[in-house]
Amino acid sequence: MSNNTTKIPNVVDLSYSFDESTIYWPTDTEGFRHEKVAYGKTPDGNWYASFNFAASEHGGTHLDAPIHFAEGKQSVEEIPIERLVGPGVKINIAEQAARDRDYGLTAADIRAWEARAGQIPAGAIVLVETGWGRYWGNRLMYLGSDKPGDASDLHFPGISREAAELLVERRVAVVGIDTASLDHGPSQDFPAHQVLNGANIPGLENVANLDQLPERGFLIVALPMKIAGGSGAPCRIVALLGSSG
Repeated sequence: MSNNTTKIPNVVDLSYSFDESTIYWPTDTEGFRHEKVAYGKTPDGNWYASFNFAASEHGGTHLDAPIHFAEGKQSVEEIPIERLVGPGVKINIAEQAARDRDYGLTAADIRAWEARAGQIPAGAIVLVETGWGRYWGNRLMYLGSDKPGDASDLHFPGISREAAELLVERRVAVVGIDTASLDHGPSQDFPAHQVLNGANIPGLENVANLDQLPERGFLIVALPMKIAGGSGAPCRIVALLGSSG
């Protein structure tokens, strides 16, 4: 009898549940709708539950397809599945963001991370931790404003154009962040989106539990709902610790 065993990696859920409190971009005033169709015993005495749901593509933990900000680039179902499974790295800028709500990850931050942890490998899924996950569920603190329909005065951290350009140079597969947008709150032209999506690099937004990840040495699986022609989709993201692909 063999004593060989297969070690199962620890799994970290990086997704928030979808419900009536899920945070969407302020211009979406409807949010997540979950409507009961049936919930109870049938006339035959069997249990039956069914619901309808409706929502924007862009809210809660979700993927931005490249077509979101780049004409002619990939929609959700066109993203190669192998691009959504890969070695993960985490860059932590929580200290900078604690001092400045509008902080943007810089190219210097990336190079400082690489000087300590090694160059970001091609095909990596890069996650940016700002510490903003502690505000999830508090719309005012998370977005910097809780005015319905108004996205003109938002304040939260993001990624600078220069950092996005460096990540494109590194040929990363996907870039994610624990805030509502790849770009920081005050942005009106969304340069990080334009640079990354323009290079056919998808984004992940409202990523949960990044404080539970090390800097590297884990595998990310980020699978969106496969919406044909979609500019984005709700996404279930998990990290497998101790496995780097």
